[in-house]
Amino acid sequence: MLHQPAVSIMDHLLHLHNDSSGRIFHHQHDPWDTNSSTVTTSDLSPDESVNPWDIILCVTGTVMACENAIVIAILFYTPSLRAPMFILIGSLALADLLAGLGLIVNFIVIYVFNSELATLSSAGLLLAAFSASVCSLLAITLDRYLSLYNALTYHTDRTLTFTYTMLILLWALCICIGLLPIMGWNCFREQSSCSVLRPVTKNNAAVLAVSFLLLFALMMQLYLQICRIAFRHAQQIAVQHQFMATSQASSTRKGVSTLSLILGTFALCWIPFAVYSLVADSSYPMIYTYCMVLPAACNSVINPIIYAFRNPDIQKSLWLACCGCLPPRFLSGPRTSSDV
Repeated sequence: MLHQPAVSIMDHLLHLHNDSSGRIFHHQHDPWDTNSSTVTTSDLSPDESVNPWDIILCVTGTVMACENAIVIAILFYTPSLRAPMFILIGSLALADLLAGLGLIVNFIVIYVFNSELATLSSAGLLLAAFSASVCSLLAITLDRYLSLYNALTYHTDRTLTFTYTMLILLWALCICIGLLPIMGWNCFREQSSCSVLRPVTKNNAAVLAVSFLLLFALMMQLYLQICRIAFRHAQQIAVQHQFMATSQASSTRKGVSTLSLILGTFALCWIPFAVYSLVADSSYPMIYTYCMVLPAACNSVINPIIYAFRNPDIQKSLWLACCGCLPPRFLSGPRTSSDV
């Protein structure tokens, strides 16, 4: 690392976090720089280094993009994975892939490009990608609920046409959200209206945060209904087949544990950031924003593990693609309806 003058830790942090402007996840520009709203490579003096938080986010985005690219490749090259459930998982993987690429692009924009359009485009890509990720999670939750609530008619009602239509509407909405900064919903012209995610305005950030909290409440309600249906199915099977009661109870507990993992991970990653976006403004120290943004970004790293790599069908395709063989555990019987 390049040598820097001896300054206090707080002064160093303030200088470090204020040296990038006009970027989502960034705060204010250096007060002595009045001619540019961005930081380019040529603007960095020998005594200045790249913000380590930006490096962490860029690395996170790279891991995120690689993971989800594997999921998309498996779904694309495996003809048997064309059911609505896998289409929704593919939508989630695509959204998280774009979010990872957005973090990489954001890093490049911060330290290479000196363009307001590049800044707004980077912010729009991140907004659209993360919005699509959250909406895809809601769609997967709804699909799991319908598969249990309408178990007898699910496979006839839940056609591919319906799934693709729903995803087209979902992505159209998220793309519109991503276009808002470019269409003028930004704080470049009025610095006082900036949120903690510049160039997103405080009003836009508040609307997005409230919308997310409402979506989370809906997801939680759906998962509670899924648990009730799973327990009811388990009780019915236990009454009809007493000898299967222990096995069915174990399967139900496994399903509830899976739901708890899904909902708990989603809440821990996103709720702190959503609440922070509501209460904070651009005057807050930028390190707080980084601490809130990083867990939300990590949720897209965890999503492939929860929704894709834990799925037996995707695991089979991955094993076949990697080594051309299947472990003995894949030869066991099918899952029950309680194994959500």
